Amino acid sequence: QVQLVESGGGLVQAGGSLRLSCAASGSILAINAMGWYRQAPGKQRELVAGFTSGGRTTNYADSVKGRFTISRDNAKRTLYLQMNSLKAEDTAVYYCSSSISTWGDPRGSVYWGQGTQVTVSS
Repeated sequence: QVQLVESGGGLVQAGGSLRLSCAASGSILAINAMGWYRQAPGKQRELVAGFTSGGRTTNYADSVKGRFTISRDNAKRTLYLQMNSLKAEDTAVYYCSSSISTWGDPRGSVYWGQGTQVTVSS
């Protein structure tokens, strides 16, 4: 059983910072692509930032470039999202997602965390 658990969301004023964490646990063989997504009310879920499979390349949504930084600690199986200069339009539920292989599923499946609310007040 694989779980992704996010933490670090909350309420912050515009211009402030937050750091999200996503910890993976379970009988994990390998963690492949990982990323952060967000969904604002009435909008579709969108990719915010991600590592491609292999973990060497990152990509960011244009709206967060220069403000958000994605990182990972492989030893801790944890993904991070440092969010600086937050804006009201960053308000959304943020989800962690990862393609993970297990001993019972070596080809891997995509898993999602439960989401963490980020609210930026203007």
